[in-house]
Amino acid sequence: MRYELTIPARVNILGNPSDGVEGAHATISAAIDTYAGATVETASELVLEAVTHEGETLARQTFAGPPPYPYDGPLDLLKGAVNRLYVYSSQFRQRLAERGGVRIATWTEVPRHSGLGGSSVLVLLALAALRAFYELDSRIHNDYVLAELCQRVEAKELGITCGYADRYVPLFGGLAYLDYRGKVHQKPIGQEPFVTYEQLHTWVPDLPLVVAFTAVVRESGDVHSVMRGRYLKEHADYERGGSKPFMLEVMERVGATAWRGKMALLREDWAEFGRLMGENHRLVDEMMTYCGLPGGAGEANKALIQAALAAGALGAKLTGAGGGGSVFALARLGHEDELVEALLAAATAAGLEDARVWRAHVDRHGLRVRSLEGGN
Repeated sequence: MRYELTIPARVNILGNPSDGVEGAHATISAAIDTYAGATVETASELVLEAVTHEGETLARQTFAGPPPYPYDGPLDLLKGAVNRLYVYSSQFRQRLAERGGVRIATWTEVPRHSGLGGSSVLVLLALAALRAFYELDSRIHNDYVLAELCQRVEAKELGITCGYADRYVPLFGGLAYLDYRGKVHQKPIGQEPFVTYEQLHTWVPDLPLVVAFTAVVRESGDVHSVMRGRYLKEHADYERGGSKPFMLEVMERVGATAWRGKMALLREDWAEFGRLMGENHRLVDEMMTYCGLPGGAGEANKALIQAALAAGALGAKLTGAGGGGSVFALARLGHEDELVEALLAAATAAGLEDARVWRAHVDRHGLRVRSLEGGN
């Protein structure tokens, strides 16, 4: 039994970070045509690998016994998926014992620390690979459950402060409106709602997006842990009485950019959609400064955002946690290549020698699983 999997990265276009990290409102997010993938095949033991797209081994670990496996290096995301699924699924425990091992080799073209969901896609690939290889019941191990398990792998297994968009969008794909109501406290699976995932690409199949990865390294969990900690404290204080504090007020306004943006998107009011991107970015920068994060949303991010707007973009903002990572811009139709060139020039001028800029398209499919034994 052999399978090949691919999964897209994502951008959060409006409403972030209200995906259950700081608040629980809504985002407009999109899967984009930047990918990670995996090959899955029979093995005598459990073998986890990170490889290049060409198949060169970067890291490899083999395990003879059952989970849990220790976290000690570059394959922790894959081990976290195995460990969490083993606890969650009695069917997986049984079939692992009965059928023996599997080799999962993952590759990625999503830049590390890019804010494009690069860690989540690896966890999702491992979970989906195990579901396919061991033929786990797809009703019990449906995509909503896999997305939720992915969040628990990162938050509970590995201690990374994170929300839900990165875990849902690569699986489901497309351009979507995600509603996170009821998920602010990140309760165990079954004790809070699943994300409501409304696909919008039926009306708007693609967007003229240009992504710029600054190559400035930051850990998204480190940024979100500060902001989420402040949010939860002010949320608890507010529930005890008193006026609405800053973090709750600003996150309501951040979330409102998503539902207002959905209306603008459906009527193709690109000027308003771009304005809301700017509003979202301004609010996040203000919130990050309030939380004591140096430089707010990040000086490199701000420089590229200003360059995009100066080059005629309708809107530009960060995606991910900020402080580094990536920004993206909404180009005017037909001017995407010009915007790519302008951002490359701005990155060079800012000394961002390792920056990458590209035109991104919406990936409508999300996770793809293909059998290499003659089926789909």
